[in-house]
Amino acid sequence: MRRIFGALAVAAVALAGGPAFAQIKIGSAGPMTGQYAAFGEQLKRGAEMAVEEINAAGGVNGQKLQLEIGDDACDPKQATAVANQMASDKVVFVAGHFCSGSSIPAAPIYHEAKILQISPASTNPKLTDDAFAKGNTTVFRTCGRDDVQGKTVGNYILKYHKDARVAILQDKSPYGKGVADETKKTLNQGGLREVMYEAYNDTDKDFTALINKMKRDRINMIVLGGYHTAAALIIKQSKEQGLPTQMMGFDSLETAEFYQLGGAATNGVLMSFPPRAEDDPKNAALVKKFRDAKYNPEGYTLFSYAAVKVWAEAANKAKTTEAAAVAAALRSQSWDSAVGPLAFDQKGDIKNPVYDIYVWKDGKRYVTVK
Repeated sequence: MRRIFGALAVAAVALAGGPAFAQIKIGSAGPMTGQYAAFGEQLKRGAEMAVEEINAAGGVNGQKLQLEIGDDACDPKQATAVANQMASDKVVFVAGHFCSGSSIPAAPIYHEAKILQISPASTNPKLTDDAFAKGNTTVFRTCGRDDVQGKTVGNYILKYHKDARVAILQDKSPYGKGVADETKKTLNQGGLREVMYEAYNDTDKDFTALINKMKRDRINMIVLGGYHTAAALIIKQSKEQGLPTQMMGFDSLETAEFYQLGGAATNGVLMSFPPRAEDDPKNAALVKKFRDAKYNPEGYTLFSYAAVKVWAEAANKAKTTEAAAVAAALRSQSWDSAVGPLAFDQKGDIKNPVYDIYVWKDGKRYVTVK
């Protein structure tokens, strides 16, 4: 069954019998529509698979799960509408959102409604820093943070491209600006000053003016804080317009759509991303289940899957779905998961996050530096 509430599309995943009142409602929220819908699909697919497996194993505290899908289109206003609807529907847990610009404004709403939140993909430090400063201890994430990712990228550039003429580009979003600024901080501390620092609009389609400016300044390396859609256009147009520059992106390039949009121009593009969980041999059977269902669990799919699974395990340990009790359980131990061991600190961030540097070649991503 499906119900539509403005920005919120609610889909019940009824994988086992039983009346609706006997089920526990949880949510998955992200950009199910719009230019970042590929990432919303990752989050939805991961959550759906986790719910299917949890219900098949008996549910949470003896009750089956019902999954509701919220579409925020990576828009802060829609994200708050989604969060309010989740609260109205008495959801007890949300795996979301994808964009930091959605997760951050949604967090206070979830907190007030006593809904535990685990973002599979929002990396801006403010998500957990601000929540913790306000006494909200029910916000978590299964991914790393921009300060870790930016340091990894910055140190890579300092080691392998120390003489580069760098342009730092960012899309003004909490994610894009956040990760760009963290990288800039590391580069500047290491003695490398960027030649350019420019903001762009993520809805732009023609980057000729920006490319001409980079050509004038003899830029040979772009550090791009933004999403795959603009990144693909910028690298493709740069090469078409005679600027054979190296691009370094971040985790938001981790979708096959980047290659589909940018084609051969994406060859050689670098990006940071955590160790790719779908390549871990221990996940072979799980990955096969996804692929048998005609879906490749790339990007943040398994981070979403892990968020739902770890919440369910903590709720079973706590013997309740009450947010504060589950949060305490989550912090009480390290949890084995599809994305590796998950141990949460007091802010809800994972301990010891790791990012690798990957290079794109013919639509595939290969680790270049761990």
